Amino acid sequence: MAEPEVATKAPESDAVEAEASKPSLVPGDTPAQSGASLGEHCVKDRPTPFGVGPAGEMTQLGSVDTYVSKPANYPQSPSKLLLLLTGATGLHSENNQIQADAFAKEGYLVVMPDMFSNDPLPGSATYREEKDPSVIEQIKMRAAETAKSFLIDMWLARQTPEKVLPIIHKVIEAAKDEFADAVANGGGIYAVGYCFGGRMVLLLAGEKPDTVVWGQQIKDEEAGVVKKGPFIKAGAIAHATLVTREDFDGTKAPLAFVCVENDQLFSDEIKEHGENYLKQSNIESEFKTYSGVPHGFGVVGEYEDTKIKIAQAEAYDQMLGWLKAH
Repeated sequence: MAEPEVATKAPESDAVEAEASKPSLVPGDTPAQSGASLGEHCVKDRPTPFGVGPAGEMTQLGSVDTYVSKPANYPQSPSKLLLLLTGATGLHSENNQIQADAFAKEGYLVVMPDMFSNDPLPGSATYREEKDPSVIEQIKMRAAETAKSFLIDMWLARQTPEKVLPIIHKVIEAAKDEFADAVANGGGIYAVGYCFGGRMVLLLAGEKPDTVVWGQQIKDEEAGVVKKGPFIKAGAIAHATLVTREDFDGTKAPLAFVCVENDQLFSDEIKEHGENYLKQSNIESEFKTYSGVPHGFGVVGEYEDTKIKIAQAEAYDQMLGWLKAH
């Protein structure tokens, strides 16, 4: 099977060497960034399904802009609170909003916060496919993508746990008050995370020193620091990015992982470490690997390839089934 396409990083000088790239799994798709960064499907939406639109509402929780999607019969019927953490396309992506709505239809009260605190991803408008662009247009598109990748790299450097985790915690605390009935009914907070948000769900699933919980590094491991967490009851993670071995430390909540075969953004080494760590720690977990799909396939969005469509539905069912089982 062909590995995901890899693109060059942004240039630091005018002298730029072009890297060879491998064929994409998706016809007409542009390359993904190389290394431990974000893939193309993390930073650009697929076309939105025809005739489908968001059904939730924008509000604020803890002074953070948040998309909230509720079951149709809420609050007359009990619900469970689900925290949805997105990829880099963020809060205003219609696909992400539709993804939240899908879980709401299954009885979850979904809160999807703006993790990036009004610092949106450069060029995060809904993706539109170009049909058979000319050679000149292809050259222009490649130049534009190179420039954009530089902006994305700078943006990503700002989205550290030190910045993002405190924003998420504000939303969690506010949601506990605003939707106390849903939290109580579920016996805690459930979470799903895609791409960038996947790593955040993993961190929330752990019992960690208080400094790490709030996105800060431990300065003195010998000093007795208070541990906090986990902050979720159970979580489901799809094609996570930027995950390190240390992120698994202290994991307490059961987790399901949607993985992509030969995924450079969630390597086999990281995956195997996570599987072994959770098994040795007696933490319930599930890792399922999907072949022939691009990184980011699990998020709502249209694909022409029937195999990817089927895998997308299976990944959603895997995540939903895990939540319902816990």
